[in-house]
Amino acid sequence: MADERVRITEEKILSDNWYVLKRYTFDYRGKDGQWTTQQREAYDRGNGATILLHNPQTDTVILTRQFRLPTFINGNRDDGPASGMLIEACAGLLDNDDPETAIIRETEEETGFRLQSVQKVMEAYMSPGSVTEKLFFYLAEYTADTERSTGGGIDEEDIDILELPLSQALAMMKTGEVQDGKTIMLLQHLRLQQLEGQG
Repeated sequence: MADERVRITEEKILSDNWYVLKRYTFDYRGKDGQWTTQQREAYDRGNGATILLHNPQTDTVILTRQFRLPTFINGNRDDGPASGMLIEACAGLLDNDDPETAIIRETEEETGFRLQSVQKVMEAYMSPGSVTEKLFFYLAEYTADTERSTGGGIDEEDIDILELPLSQALAMMKTGEVQDGKTIMLLQHLRLQQLEGQG
């Protein structure tokens, strides 16, 4: 192809214990037309979806809290029960489903809420320097009458369910209580959507 810029010449599996970590050797053609050989590692855990549940009547949102080892390793620790815990929007891997089906499944597994419809708002690569994952972002409404089961996750998941005023969740971004990127994006998107509706 005339516009070819990348030729992968080798891929080597470094680990497939949890998900798949590979090292790629590739030739890359720069803006000057010259080819260079480079190596990068990429972690493939599949694509995922995330959702923020919002009750427009009470202006509350549903978030989750669970232990995340990588955050614990990188300083998210204290001497109390919150050590390594991260407050997040509900999320999960697609597991061969389409994004909408996957996020409806994950919502019930994690929060217990059984949704009939969701609103897609965006797609984003969250860590494109090293992780292949693309996230599909959704919003959905819930009320006190929304059908609900226990939630809390499956298998080894140990998930707390939080119902918070949107104003409090937004304030928790400033205090550092909410540090998860996808959650911050969804909270800000919802608030912007509200402001646009008032305009």
